[in-house]
Amino acid sequence: MLRIAVQSKGRLYDETMLLLEEAGIKLNRGKRILLLSAKGFPVEVLFLRDDDIPQSVANGVADVGIVGENEYVEKGGEARLVKRLGFSKCRISLAIPKDEEYQGVQWFEGKTIATSYPEILRKYLKENNVNAEMHVITGSVEIAPGIGLADAIFDIVSSGSTLVSNRLKEVEVVMQSEALLIANNELSAEKQAILDELLFRFAAIQAAEGKKYVLLNAPKEKLNEIVNMLPGMKSPTVTPLAEEGWVAVQTVIEEKHFWDIIGKLKTLGAEGILIIPIEKMIL
Repeated sequence: MLRIAVQSKGRLYDETMLLLEEAGIKLNRGKRILLLSAKGFPVEVLFLRDDDIPQSVANGVADVGIVGENEYVEKGGEARLVKRLGFSKCRISLAIPKDEEYQGVQWFEGKTIATSYPEILRKYLKENNVNAEMHVITGSVEIAPGIGLADAIFDIVSSGSTLVSNRLKEVEVVMQSEALLIANNELSAEKQAILDELLFRFAAIQAAEGKKYVLLNAPKEKLNEIVNMLPGMKSPTVTPLAEEGWVAVQTVIEEKHFWDIIGKLKTLGAEGILIIPIEKMIL
């Protein structure tokens, strides 16, 4: 049995639960308890605060964990990084009052900065030879300048709307963050095998992201031009149709390319173009 630590609520929770569900890990999420066993796969899920996950994995309370890179870096990274998961992307930035004039990082010299990430901030200030005081806050860091508790903040930024609503502006991006899969350094062979299967499933899900399965009918004399236009994974599958002079073409393309080429495909005589979503893709 492999124990996975995940965030009990907040930014990562929904996307983590969706990923596990797509990977075939079925949980009764109606039960708000600390530990849940999955159906049909040898894992159990431990729900924790996000900042407790790195240490819980490092000391073996959990075997693996899904956590934000910001928390992994802040807590020292004692667990090993297994895989970047590509979701819950954000950045950790310095922000100051909107009306302040900003000309560079030396603005923070002698200032007080409110943050929930003192270790990351301390390293950044040291690298930039800035002496500033830190006020460590757990919770709504963005209100600190408005109530006179700090001159600036160092916090997570996603859309930036929270900064705007608190009359702050982002001036320095210190690091990018996304969801990570981390693991204890001393997994047994049995647990590593379960983790390897989980990684295989995650890879199949990620490989399908942003991709569509395309089927179309094409006149045979235009086949080479159509095939050359399709930015597929590999050579498309081409099969003859009952109607003489026509073939069916099947391939996988990235969705972002589709609208760029659809008009050209039609100009070349392609018909019956069908676009199918892909849930999983084994490479």
